[in-house]
Amino acid sequence: MGDQFDQHAVRHRMKLLRSDGDVTLYENRDGVECPACGEPFSRVLLTERRAHSFDLTDAARLCVSREDSRLVVCTHGN
Repeated sequence: MGDQFDQHAVRHRMKLLRSDGDVTLYENRDGVECPACGEPFSRVLLTERRAHSFDLTDAARLCVSREDSRLVVCTHGN
């Protein structure tokens, strides 16, 4: 796995759910691997915000990867 999650390289394998400039949320549609654990994730949140709150009612596991300018948070479904 590379040092940075390249959402543009795998964009065609994911569905964009939300994007507001600082925060982007995708749903994994085709087994894209989590940058932290290497297993397919359910959703990925990319944020440049310094702080962020998460509602984890549908996640069995949460993986976090810190990059230079953003945080990559992957949820893995039940």
